[in-house]
Amino acid sequence: MSSVLNPKIPGGAYDAFLPEALSRASAQREWTPADGPLPALYLSHGAPPTFDDGPWLRELFDWAQSLPKPKAILIVSAHWEDASLAISAPGAGTPLVYDFSGFHPRYYQMRYDTPDATALAHRIAAAMPDGEPLYQHTDRGLDHGAWVPLMAMYPTADIPVLQMSMPSHDPTRLMALGYRLAPLREEGVLVIGSGFMTHGLPYLTREMFTDGVVPSWSSDFDAWAADALARGELDELAAYATRAPGMPYAHPTPDHFLPIFITLGTATDPEAPARTAIDGFTMGCAKRSFTLR
Repeated sequence: MSSVLNPKIPGGAYDAFLPEALSRASAQREWTPADGPLPALYLSHGAPPTFDDGPWLRELFDWAQSLPKPKAILIVSAHWEDASLAISAPGAGTPLVYDFSGFHPRYYQMRYDTPDATALAHRIAAAMPDGEPLYQHTDRGLDHGAWVPLMAMYPTADIPVLQMSMPSHDPTRLMALGYRLAPLREEGVLVIGSGFMTHGLPYLTREMFTDGVVPSWSSDFDAWAADALARGELDELAAYATRAPGMPYAHPTPDHFLPIFITLGTATDPEAPARTAIDGFTMGCAKRSFTLR
């Protein structure tokens, strides 16, 4: 079995990654209005095995380092679907949500104690129309679709972070929500849609974990998505369930693809070509992540 799934030291790759990452992160230049709006991001986020995947940790970190350090972060994760639009608790050091099972105890003890995000919560509430009530949680923290990648991207945990629920499976509605959030980018807020470019967990085989085998349903879907994003074909992306190759294996449920529409809606021009920041595959799934201006 691969070292990522069965490491000698759980989280050992993260331990090795952290000293240099903390040093570099402490020197990261902070965003200023002169930088213009921060980009909109879609990331494939991974689960606890990400902490045992040194190359992926560094890809995520280098991506974050290529941007000015944001004033705050708003992230929409595949792991929080709620028909009533909601945001996580804004208090400093909000507990994490360990929404996974079967892993080493270390992963359930990890912390990501971010600063108070009340100002961001107020700003998000102000961006919502009267017909879209926003529920403010008082105790729900960040789930692993948020804290796992952010621990790699911003390991100093000194940026206010809020998570927003995904209130719909309708791409049009999600893009409209992203459009409402777009002005936050002009204020130094990094808006992230967090999913996984392919997520066919029921169809993974031992060879995908141990030998790096990539199934055609994953590679074909990834290539289709990359092409549609390069050409700005929003209608094609919205019809992924019927038009994309590899379905329904690539996404037996829609949750890990749908955050892409938050990202598209938040972008200045959703039809502009996306810039891939991370590609390749892990355990058979495509980890394509991209930036839109």
